[in-house]
Amino acid sequence: MSEATADMAGGQTQRNDGQKTAVIILAGLSFCHLLNDMIQSLLPAIYPLLKANYALSFTQIGLITFAFQMTASVFQPVIGYATDKKSRPYSLTVGMGFTLIGLLLLAVAHNFAVILIAAMLIGTGSSVFHPESSRIARFASGGRHGLAQSVFQVGGNTGSAIGPLLAAFIVIQRGQASIAWFALAAGLGMALLWNVGGWYKRHMAEAAKKPAIAIPHHGLSQRRVTITIAMLMALIFSKFFYQASLSSYYTFYLIDKFHVSVETSQLLLFVYLFATAAGTLIGGPIGDRIGRRYVIWGSILGVLPFTLILPHVNLFWTAVLTVPIGLIIASAFSAIIVYAQDLMPGRVGTVAGLFFGFAFGMGGIGAASLGVLADHTSISFVYNVCAFLPAIGLLALLLPNLDALNAHMAGK
Repeated sequence: MSEATADMAGGQTQRNDGQKTAVIILAGLSFCHLLNDMIQSLLPAIYPLLKANYALSFTQIGLITFAFQMTASVFQPVIGYATDKKSRPYSLTVGMGFTLIGLLLLAVAHNFAVILIAAMLIGTGSSVFHPESSRIARFASGGRHGLAQSVFQVGGNTGSAIGPLLAAFIVIQRGQASIAWFALAAGLGMALLWNVGGWYKRHMAEAAKKPAIAIPHHGLSQRRVTITIAMLMALIFSKFFYQASLSSYYTFYLIDKFHVSVETSQLLLFVYLFATAAGTLIGGPIGDRIGRRYVIWGSILGVLPFTLILPHVNLFWTAVLTVPIGLIIASAFSAIIVYAQDLMPGRVGTVAGLFFGFAFGMGGIGAASLGVLADHTSISFVYNVCAFLPAIGLLALLLPNLDALNAHMAGK
């Protein structure tokens, strides 16, 4: 039996043995991802409130995002590498505990320094959550890695979309102290993740008793793998730097350029974030069918015409254009993660930690630098500059075809 056939057979056995359980686990992980990212998205959603209450500059707003994103990014590759060596299923509950503490601190924060500490705690919770949950999602996939990653990711993006709505109708209306109510969501997440961790621990023990299944290998040299990882990082840079301009400053852009209310700006942010959630769900299954390289091509490059037009249209078309932008640009991330995991087989946690961490890091650096740029120029100027970032997606044309290489190596 060839390696490819063996891998396919192993995936089929996993589906037949535990399809119902795997679906429940994927749904549970996706829902916990929703809770995790919903909580995280509250932070940028209440920036207008924090800016008004504490007379913060755009640079300080950027630094809050930087503090959150950097703690969410720096620890992730380390945690991913550690869990590749020894899985720690119950670490997911601990990560959500950090988020809960950060939430409660944010609810009572009365100065910039405490807000930064709260943001860092929420970021630390995220850094613990993503690598191990991504590994469990792949384990529960039954071989449909793209679909599993998309189901997992769509929960996070849906949570990111819901967060600003809840901020608009709860926090903006009732004040900063009402953030404490969201600790209930973190507590629910901790309980669910404890059960997910127990499922994973039991099934890992069962899997260890079965014969190992050979993993297809592409045959690329270490140098080519390193170059390809660098290209994927460049694509992540273009994607998340641009997304930072929308997630952190879109509300300010709408208020500054079109003079809408804070509530209206939050609703329009929800439209964009909901589109990113839909795009995430689409990208993984399409990648399973036609190849992840093609999804990456279409996503990073396909969004360029829309980003170039966005800074030059009225309010109606701004709202309309953010829908295809969100749909197209979000479809790449699941494909990039699974493509990188196929590129580095056996290092699922390391890859997840590296790419989630780098993505958050780029979001943080992007938010901080764009905040400085906005203070020295204008929000509109920021959007004119960022419109060209997706052009970096031309690098996607140089990515090797892993599906063809795996099939070739399996046939030898």
